[in-house]
Amino acid sequence: MKRTPAQILREYGPFEGVDSIGGVTFDGSRVWFASGDRINALDPDSGEIARTLPVPAHAGTAFDGTHIFQIAEDRIQKLDPDTGEVLASIPAPGGGKDSGMAWAEGTLWVGQYRERKIHQIDPETGAILRTLESNRFVTGVTWVGAELWHATWEGEESEIRRIEPVTGEVLEAMTMPEGVFVSGLEADAKGRRFFCGGAGSGKLRSVRRG
Repeated sequence: MKRTPAQILREYGPFEGVDSIGGVTFDGSRVWFASGDRINALDPDSGEIARTLPVPAHAGTAFDGTHIFQIAEDRIQKLDPDTGEVLASIPAPGGGKDSGMAWAEGTLWVGQYRERKIHQIDPETGAILRTLESNRFVTGVTWVGAELWHATWEGEESEIRRIEPVTGEVLEAMTMPEGVFVSGLEADAKGRRFFCGGAGSGKLRSVRRG
């Protein structure tokens, strides 16, 4: 396995009214991040929050090209990104113990933090289609093309890992600096950098892809 130090390119925040950052996603121009009672849309060039949606936002966030999916306690809600209207709701696979979330090939991929798992689920029903095992607590989840990446945070260590999407084998890992933890993970449109939620720091970071 290839292991390298993570290179932080930029830090955003902390932001007013944001105590902790959970899920992170990218719609092609803005970075959306969950902060408990709202989702925030950040302009990654200016570093300013462009708008917010006042909806429950407790963990992973994903974007399918049209809609936002947001974990709200033990549910995954499908939202209109313009209005925040809840269009549909399905049970989250971890029953409230879920972490990161990503969209790929018509399905959702949801991290289950302390269970050290990633579930592929049906976005219409919530049915679990596949489960991958990890040897670390799972936080953020993202796809970069055909590559599946996830963040880990266990004890005082946090990594961004690329794993084999069928077996879960770790292929490479980027180690975050001491004291820097990843709570949500998403790649940009070109897959050249990751946007990482910084949990209780209230910060969002961009990290160069390995």
